[in-house]
Amino acid sequence: MIEKYLDDLENRIDEAVEDDLFRQWKDFIDGRIGNNIFSPKRPHKNPAKLKWPDITINEAINDYEKMALQQFGLCSNEIEEGSGKLLAVRCNYGTSIMPSLFGAELFIMDEKLNTLPSSWPLRQGIDAIKSLLDRGIPDLTTGLGSKVFEMGIRYMEQVQHYPKIKRNVHIYHPDLQGPMDICEVLWGSSMFVHFYDSSILIKTFLELIVATYIAFLKKWQQIVPSPTDNAVHWSMLHKGQIMLRDDSAMNLSPDMFDEFIKPYDQKLLHEFNGGAIHFCGKGDHFIESASEMEGLYAIAMSQPECNDMETIFQNTVDKNMRLLGLRKETAELALQNGRNLHGHAHCW
Repeated sequence: MIEKYLDDLENRIDEAVEDDLFRQWKDFIDGRIGNNIFSPKRPHKNPAKLKWPDITINEAINDYEKMALQQFGLCSNEIEEGSGKLLAVRCNYGTSIMPSLFGAELFIMDEKLNTLPSSWPLRQGIDAIKSLLDRGIPDLTTGLGSKVFEMGIRYMEQVQHYPKIKRNVHIYHPDLQGPMDICEVLWGSSMFVHFYDSSILIKTFLELIVATYIAFLKKWQQIVPSPTDNAVHWSMLHKGQIMLRDDSAMNLSPDMFDEFIKPYDQKLLHEFNGGAIHFCGKGDHFIESASEMEGLYAIAMSQPECNDMETIFQNTVDKNMRLLGLRKETAELALQNGRNLHGHAHCW
């Protein structure tokens, strides 16, 4: 079923266009675009020669071929629309990949919502956390782990028959979140009390999460080898190999960020040659501390309206760090107000 669609994608990839687009992204992360907003586009649109199927998320997470169709279909869309997004696919199983390794029960969304699954906190609370610590690093193929690795293998097998897809479509690492995000999902809201009552236990659990994270991502990289100097994530290029998520940080004070998030993020950045961090919501209260991490090269933030953007700019673009996927109106307003973005802000 999938071959005719991959044939279509292969035939529509213009390698000169893709090479030039990648060069533009490389110029951006290497600081060679001046004081402009980086917002690249392909020079022309190239419509599909057949109609690609609409695959829902629930269909994709239950069928490997449909997962591939859904993800390669996104690449088809970028070429059809002439966007500036690099061609990229992933194992799109949502935010619960890591929690599922520790036994979290998945919560599958209604089909009509077409939304990635979530998961329930562990039902036994702190007792479950203690039990996980006794067991150590879990089997990496439990929960969604086996699906992720199998899908990675299938991607690698599929692209072998399509040289232009193999060269120009980036298979990027799955959504493994960040250590504190994983901890919160597994522990539940009672975790916030235990910051005070059981802080040593939380830190010990975070150490286990980091060790599991490293083992999982290294196993992934054995299936899908990663460049050592840069990576594509969400169709954007950044230096380093890893894209962490720190959504939980918006609920914590700067001091708690320093104690419960920063050391564990730093271990992962060191292990994977640096990378980027994404956060939703408010991040201006911890961005200065985050900016001090070695090997943090980019921030992919959402909701600038929740943040003092001058504080964000001072601790990202002013420090030679890239802002990825920033709202264009936010960047344009900053430039209009005389704010130098140093050519470090990317906008769609």
